[in-house]
Amino acid sequence: MNLALFDLDHTLLPIDSDYEWGQFLMRIGAVDAAEFARRNDEFFAQYQAGTLDPVEYLEFSLGTLASFPRERLQAMQEQYMAEVVLPAIRPSARALLQKHIDAGDLVAIVTATNHFVTAPIAKALGVEHLIAAMPETDADGKLTGRLLGTPTQGAGKVTHTKAWLAKMDKKLEDFGTVHFYSDSHNDLPLMSIVSHPVATNPNAALKTHATAQGWPLIDLFND
Repeated sequence: MNLALFDLDHTLLPIDSDYEWGQFLMRIGAVDAAEFARRNDEFFAQYQAGTLDPVEYLEFSLGTLASFPRERLQAMQEQYMAEVVLPAIRPSARALLQKHIDAGDLVAIVTATNHFVTAPIAKALGVEHLIAAMPETDADGKLTGRLLGTPTQGAGKVTHTKAWLAKMDKKLEDFGTVHFYSDSHNDLPLMSIVSHPVATNPNAALKTHATAQGWPLIDLFND
């Protein structure tokens, strides 16, 4: 069996699902738009400066989720999928996924975005396995606003992917080929240890690195 791993935002989707979720919450009046935008801008500036604390950012996002009852969250999630995500899914992304599924590959999405936002997206894309930042829940299943475990970002994608495989008594080395599709240089830790890294709609830094390494480059959204 072969393994095919995919980043999500700007790789399989031409949007950032986490950012768009925040925009959606502001648009429907679910959060204080001015305060939410201020915090988001702060985190974005930290990200650009390379000083972002991923746990702090995730717990800001998850803290927002924790303020809503479960029924309200589900209703917003369904509205977000219908209005934002489903219209953004391109046939080219579906076709790439289907190619690996039809080949009998083990397919998984590995994303730094939290599981609440991304679980319905993975389902819509037909991908059973999702490795994402996990929200903590209490005994009643309510989100606490805290992150469970460590972020699935950068080197964290390596750690979480290996842990996921270990639950199936597998290692990366057990597969004939291991593809990992990503748009971002932030994913170089995982891209650098798979047999077939593919720079997908790459940002400038990844495109430069991939070209120097002789990695393939593809663009799913050049239409």
